[in-house]
Amino acid sequence: MTFYQIIGGILIVTGSIFLFLGALGIYRMPDIYNRLQAGTKATTLGAMSLILGVGIAEGSWMWILKSFIIVVFIAFSNPISSHALARATYLRGHRPYIKSDDKEKMDAYSEVVDKKDKKEVKA
Repeated sequence: MTFYQIIGGILIVTGSIFLFLGALGIYRMPDIYNRLQAGTKATTLGAMSLILGVGIAEGSWMWILKSFIIVVFIAFSNPISSHALARATYLRGHRPYIKSDDKEKMDAYSEVVDKKDKKEVKA
């Protein structure tokens, strides 16, 4: 077993653990926004570790380069898609789950959406 295979194996196991924790977070969280956060953060790190681990364990520079390109793509695409899903969900009318009695004070994004809606009505 070479040094690259050991490092790759460690990254693969680490990525698998993060992917499992992301799936568990999606299952356990109360609303769509918490689920998006748990899924995006954990699965981004998990997928990046897993793919980079496979590239390093293979040992070829071409595999490492390909896996690095995929990791960069994931680093850009996951947060953007998560933001788009959260924004569309909010604009669709699904509000965050808030335990507090003062729900208007906790939802800071409602001010932005209300101002935008008023501008569109005036135009």
